[in-house]
Amino acid sequence: MSRIYYQSNRGRASKVVLASASSVLALMLGGVASAAEHGHDAAIATAAALAAPAAEQAATAQGSDPSVVEEVIVTGLRGSLQRNLDIKRNAAGVVDAISAEDIGKFPDSNVAASLQRLPGVSIQRSGARGEPQGITVRGFGGDFNETLYDGRRISTATGGRSVDFSTVGADFVGGLSVLKTPDVSLSSSSIGATVNVAFPKPFDHPGRRMALSASASVQDDAGKFVPTVGALFSDTFADNKFGVLVDAMYTRHDTQTNRVYVSGWPGGYYAPCQLTATCTPAQLSTKSVLGWFEQQAGATQIYTKDERIDGRIALQWAPSDGVVVTLDNNYTRQNVRQDNFGYGIWFNQDGLRNVKLDQNGTTVDFSQAGSQTDFTAGTDRSVLQTNQTGLNFKWDASENLSFEADGSYAKSWLNPGGQVSSDNADVGYGFGIGPSLGISIGGDSKNTLPVLHNYGPNGDGTRWADTSVMGSHVVVRTAQENTDVVKQLRFSGAWEQEGFKIKAGGSYLEDHYKFQQSNTFVNNYWQAYPGYGPASGPNGGVMVPASLFTDKVSTKNFIPGFDGALPPFLLKFTAQDYQKFLTGLGNPQAKNIPGFNYGGGTVGTQFTGAFDMALDNGSIRDITEKTWALFVKANFDVDVAGMPFHFNAGLRQENTHVTSAGFGQVPTAITRSTGDPTLLTVSLSAPQAVSTKSSYSYLLPSLDMKLELTESIHLRLDASRTLTRPSLNLLTPVASVGTGQRVGALTASGGSPSLKPYLADNFDAAVEWYYKPNSYASVNFFIKDVSNFIVGGTQRQTINGVVDPTTGQPAIFSVTQQVNGPDATVRGVELAWQHVFGDSGFGFNANATLVDTNRPYNPKDISQSGFAITGLADSANLVAFYDKNGLEARIAVNYRKEYLRAFGQNQNTGAFGSEPTFENPNLQIDFSTSYAITKQITGFFEALNLTNEVQSTHGRFDNQLLDVFAYGRRYTAGVRFRF
Repeated sequence: MSRIYYQSNRGRASKVVLASASSVLALMLGGVASAAEHGHDAAIATAAALAAPAAEQAATAQGSDPSVVEEVIVTGLRGSLQRNLDIKRNAAGVVDAISAEDIGKFPDSNVAASLQRLPGVSIQRSGARGEPQGITVRGFGGDFNETLYDGRRISTATGGRSVDFSTVGADFVGGLSVLKTPDVSLSSSSIGATVNVAFPKPFDHPGRRMALSASASVQDDAGKFVPTVGALFSDTFADNKFGVLVDAMYTRHDTQTNRVYVSGWPGGYYAPCQLTATCTPAQLSTKSVLGWFEQQAGATQIYTKDERIDGRIALQWAPSDGVVVTLDNNYTRQNVRQDNFGYGIWFNQDGLRNVKLDQNGTTVDFSQAGSQTDFTAGTDRSVLQTNQTGLNFKWDASENLSFEADGSYAKSWLNPGGQVSSDNADVGYGFGIGPSLGISIGGDSKNTLPVLHNYGPNGDGTRWADTSVMGSHVVVRTAQENTDVVKQLRFSGAWEQEGFKIKAGGSYLEDHYKFQQSNTFVNNYWQAYPGYGPASGPNGGVMVPASLFTDKVSTKNFIPGFDGALPPFLLKFTAQDYQKFLTGLGNPQAKNIPGFNYGGGTVGTQFTGAFDMALDNGSIRDITEKTWALFVKANFDVDVAGMPFHFNAGLRQENTHVTSAGFGQVPTAITRSTGDPTLLTVSLSAPQAVSTKSSYSYLLPSLDMKLELTESIHLRLDASRTLTRPSLNLLTPVASVGTGQRVGALTASGGSPSLKPYLADNFDAAVEWYYKPNSYASVNFFIKDVSNFIVGGTQRQTINGVVDPTTGQPAIFSVTQQVNGPDATVRGVELAWQHVFGDSGFGFNANATLVDTNRPYNPKDISQSGFAITGLADSANLVAFYDKNGLEARIAVNYRKEYLRAFGQNQNTGAFGSEPTFENPNLQIDFSTSYAITKQITGFFEALNLTNEVQSTHGRFDNQLLDVFAYGRRYTAGVRFRF
């Protein structure tokens, strides 16, 4: 095989590769070919046909034999956009794609960030890191979208169906395909979309290829430059019968984020006397005034260190014509550490006075006498490791008959070494010197912070951070350890002749998920030294030394663009130093330590100084899901009145069996802490093993039709039935009651092992106009009728008749449980326009998605138990670019309107079901550029979040702020080498 390299008259590197016809196909689509192989054979064939004239023309220009099949691959942004357009145009169903601009050069540093450029795709960000974590497709997010690696399900130890895209290294991804209509030979297990991540393989680019990249990035608040380095090597041997590809990448991001939060807005009823300054016990027992209040409010500063290692090896062997064997292994390990410090203040609805409510019932002002003020510190760690090994065999038995067999094993670990996942510390003051503290809400959650008033010891704001009165409170430690193992096999055979193709086969997938957690709640060690010390009264606790606090951090301009003043400082300290101080006090069983919680049940008799954790039996989940599937699909290409007509029909039968095991416990008693009267300890019965089995079976048809009215105008009609299975972590067979709880906020969660999947009947109608090379416009209407919706209902109820010691009455728990609920319909339209301005180098890619539903959320309806369509929001994206003479520049604007993100809040103890979390509108602008210094060396620069936007959420009404994260801008500069 020979290769010819040349420089075009525009100075842009292009490559002519003389190859066999089979190699042309692989080279044309690069890494995206892997995605296309699974159900988009027509797209491949047409793309290859489109490439042939250009290849012939290039061969003639070089004086080569025009009978030799050749191909021109244009690298760069415009080349990538053209390949994306070709895949969309030639796919059987509704598909959008993103391909690498060149090997080792993906358009974005994050896979989710690239996906959001596509019509109908939006992202969810991790507030503390600002990183895109998940995607929403046509209003369906997270678990509604299935993510595949080269057509295989990837395991995830988080317990959901979704993949955290911040764990997927983008640098050496070959391409992404978003299948908005299903391919029954691949999967029908996604109501939103199937995302296929295609990795490069050695036979994609025969011969030797190497790519190196190195960059440094800095987030403006973190102020620390951190590296990213990677390398890829690919080569083929023995006349292209053997191939090997190896790549590795190390990525680090450091981020400093400011956060202001209200942990929850529980709904309930006030006694009328609470609208005044005083209440008698008799008055307080009669409640009739509807309202929502702030359960806990605070502010923190978070420093995140995010490190990820990606590695991949792919081996290919072609022992004879028509046979290709591929063995590959993908490995990733992400280590995230977050250190935080700040304050958090707890409120109890019965303790509020001078309550002021707005017209919606939101508490916009109040006071609470004797309020405790907690200064908090913590370290959260997570190690998420995934390894997938796969073996693929393809055999073209004849010109018409082919077979494929594929098997893989994937395992994912969350904290594989049993690492402590969270250390949290609370110190502060209260009780005897606790102020009559309150919060004022003066505006919308999009631009206004809650304002504390009358804070500080005895209400003296100048002593807000007075370390001389600081005492001990609680120590919370947790260690969560999950595993998820996915085994899968797939076999198919296909017969193809002119104008017709039929493909049939079957698959088996087994998903085994295990979860357990240890913590300091189970043994009650979290309450070893509560009470805030002698300065706050006689309840208990010890004074903490002023040397524990290492800095005061100003809250001036804490959240850019927001009104509302915070207390002047945050106190900086660490949970580790606090634990070390308390452990240094000695063994309270061997000597008397004033302030130790000797009356605190097990902590009083068993704690010897170390904050050891105990296994939470109620957290143990062992769930196995096995799915067998059979599929058949047929493609027909005919002419209708002289117009090409493509017809694709498929059928998939899926049978699923679920086994769910855990340990059940019920509360037997509740006691109030002698050290801190706001804390409760729930005693549980001995654990009892529980196991359940369930099964279900569904027939999932699909139909795709495309009519080419002209060469440039295409009409599409698509219909299908798809499903989304419930998250594995919802299938536990037992109810879980926490042992460490707080007054007025008793909670429990119930398992639902017999949940059935969501079902959706989907319809698409589209018009696409490919009016010139690298330019098109399209309109796509869609409808999704969804049944078996899973809703999270929260009910207030007694459990086992236990008595609440604070009321003397049967304890009322807020119990959250998932059930299959009502139906809903989602309607929408996707608009897309891609245009390149001739040979100027300028162009743009714009799209907008407008969505609606017959089941919107009604904030006035307090009878609801948490049902509405989540994730629905209009969105728009614009990418304007220049690509010429070796210079690329791109500015990307992404907008998403307010939407219902989820049901449930951090504190969800209200009387009206699961309270909602809405995400406020978000507009982010990113910029990137690169310059080809030589054919082999390219320098690049990227700036994210140019306008310093923040992420914020709110509760049932717009002024119920839940979270606001200011995660700043990030800048990256680096260089790429290609050989």
